[in-house]
Amino acid sequence: MISTAMLAGLEVGYDVPALPGMAEADIQTPCLILDLDALERNIRKMGNYAKAHGMRHRAHGKMHKSVDVLKMQMELGGAVGVCCQKVSEAEVFARAGIKDILVSNQVRDVAKIDRLARLPKYGARVIVCVDDLTNVADLSAAAESQNALIECFVEIDCGAGRCGVKTTEEVIRIAKAIEIAPGLKFAGLQAYQGAMQHMDSYDQRKSKLDLAIAQVADAVAGLKAIGLEPELVSGGGTGSYYFESSSGVYNELQCGSYAFMDADYGRIQDKDGKRIDQGEWENALFILTSVMSHAKPNLAVVDAGLKAQSVDSGLPFVYGRDDVKYIKCSDEHGVIDDPNGVLQINEKLRLVPGHCDPTCNVHDWYVGVRNGKVETLWPVSARGKAY
Repeated sequence: MISTAMLAGLEVGYDVPALPGMAEADIQTPCLILDLDALERNIRKMGNYAKAHGMRHRAHGKMHKSVDVLKMQMELGGAVGVCCQKVSEAEVFARAGIKDILVSNQVRDVAKIDRLARLPKYGARVIVCVDDLTNVADLSAAAESQNALIECFVEIDCGAGRCGVKTTEEVIRIAKAIEIAPGLKFAGLQAYQGAMQHMDSYDQRKSKLDLAIAQVADAVAGLKAIGLEPELVSGGGTGSYYFESSSGVYNELQCGSYAFMDADYGRIQDKDGKRIDQGEWENALFILTSVMSHAKPNLAVVDAGLKAQSVDSGLPFVYGRDDVKYIKCSDEHGVIDDPNGVLQINEKLRLVPGHCDPTCNVHDWYVGVRNGKVETLWPVSARGKAY
């Protein structure tokens, strides 16, 4: 959290895009803004859901890369800790005092493994994913050298086609190796079906998860049979958490994008065929942008182009407007179709980004707004932490 004293002397525009007390209309653009009311409602809703279904929720930090957002998820939503994808992200959260950290990825480089083994010294429970026996020996050596305990999930490839093993036999083999390795502890399973999270159809997503759940259940049964019952079976995203939480197999969710809700996630459908950003979750993250040119009567140009967002999952949409449309972008410019010429120079628009995770990673600050006023300023704490 940035205190008032820390903000003293900072110059709007040069140092920060805004300061508390400013009107939203005066925020320097392009920048990220958070609708704090919507964010809090999303976080409470997920927290209440997880509690009602007996699930732990480990918030995915790769989405927001923010210590402040995570602390809100823990305080308002009961999140137990954080998922990270990189050791450098985990270091940021450990140094901020977060006590339960999962690196939901493989760590193979010796130097990175050594850094991972140093994190328990911050008082954090540290878990990492493993999908290869040779990785076990390297993790064990680092844990012993740092006099630390590293906990491990065996990762199952349950449909994403990326990291992870496919068979129960492989899961058992790696789990047994972890359990006997000095400095390591077998903590459970990572089983995140990422490939289906953005499928439009609820039924299509469910059919993919049914296969994943059966695969994971078989692995759990195999582990129980040899006395290695997993403490945690972790997975579940914004597009699937209701399937994992009703499976009787998973006990930990890893949802992230629900808190901000981007355009790509927003278009997927709930069980009634309704977009999930039209009832299930609210848009809380926006790129605030300003009209900088209207030389062509039917086209406006705004200052949020490629350098202000990621368009890998599609272009942003203009929030709350159906009379104008964001249609293309280049490095510094976004082009808005404005057929009736309604936009004015310096008018500000809220854009819902196509993909929140990489969009957040290109900004330094979140500007928290409530009732049209800037309430707080939060750094994107782990921005650029990709190693």
